[in-house]
Amino acid sequence: MTTIKHRTNNTDYGVEAPPADAPLTTLNDYYWTKDQEAHGIRRKLILKKYPEVTKLTGYEPVTKYWVLLVLAIQFTCAYLLRNTPVLSARFIATAYVVGATANQAVFLAIHELSHNLLFKKPVHNKLFAIFTNMPIGIPYSASFQPYHQLHHKFLGDEHLDTDLPTRFESMVLSNVLGKVFFATFQIFFYALRPMFITQINFTKFHLINIVWVFLVDYVMVSAWGINSLWYFIMSSFLAGSLHPCAGHFIAEHYVLNDNNKPRQAVKDAEGNNIDLPPLETYSYYGILNLVTWNVGYHNEHHDFPYIAWTKLPELRRIAADFYDPLPQVTSWTGVLWWFCTRDINTLWNRIKRHGKVTSGRKVGVRLDVN
Repeated sequence: MTTIKHRTNNTDYGVEAPPADAPLTTLNDYYWTKDQEAHGIRRKLILKKYPEVTKLTGYEPVTKYWVLLVLAIQFTCAYLLRNTPVLSARFIATAYVVGATANQAVFLAIHELSHNLLFKKPVHNKLFAIFTNMPIGIPYSASFQPYHQLHHKFLGDEHLDTDLPTRFESMVLSNVLGKVFFATFQIFFYALRPMFITQINFTKFHLINIVWVFLVDYVMVSAWGINSLWYFIMSSFLAGSLHPCAGHFIAEHYVLNDNNKPRQAVKDAEGNNIDLPPLETYSYYGILNLVTWNVGYHNEHHDFPYIAWTKLPELRRIAADFYDPLPQVTSWTGVLWWFCTRDINTLWNRIKRHGKVTSGRKVGVRLDVN
């Protein structure tokens, strides 16, 4: 394992990264870094060069109407399928094509709400997230927000970023069959992993979330039958499984394909070699952003998490000189295929940071950049 430097906008930061042709025992580890993630650095540089970006921040009122449309579609399908056998081709096809796409939009609407991007007041965002939770079938929104905030604040922290696979997952699931299993059941890994890594406080919003979702489930089953609830559950499962939109879970932060291969060394001003380590976040600018609230603009989102989905393309246009040179993901469907079938793509392919204990709580290491 060697420490290498990455020069971005005249800023150096170190990453411990094994070369792709290293022994298997060396490859079976994450990319470890001791320094601050690039998003905070890039945010400061963009704001310095393009201060008008601050005008893009803030909530987007129109989003709630699109969310209501998605909810209406899901409840309409649940009603129409109330007497359709769960394992019939019609039921499964509807759940995959319509339901999974819609529930992925529901997941990501809750993601927007976790950043308070639908309403001015945070409490209104929390309550609307609980309302939006209905088609998922199980309580989700109240737990998602605190874990997702940790993901942003402590990106790559081995204890606080629950988006990262655990060492056990990486050891067991980095073969082809394991990766297919992981990609098929992603939804369960993202739902259950946080509880084994770090705990959050149970609040009144968790209670409201549980009571509301189960009450809606009960009323719907009483009025329409159990198959309507199974439609919601199947839609949620497929939304986090082998579905094109589910590719974003892996595409956002896994170091895949050519990005995981050794780069050709370049020289700095003093003539020293600078090897380029992989980047930590990847954006996708394809058509599926139309049904996922532009979550593919992921570098832009992590740089400016309080810019709503409708303004992210404008952010990229303004700061094109920062974003155009970054590696991009061209296909979420391709990501699922490449991840499962290529040996170089494994669950080890993530950037991680060691945390440290300060004043009785675990926080991520944040070092000043020279």
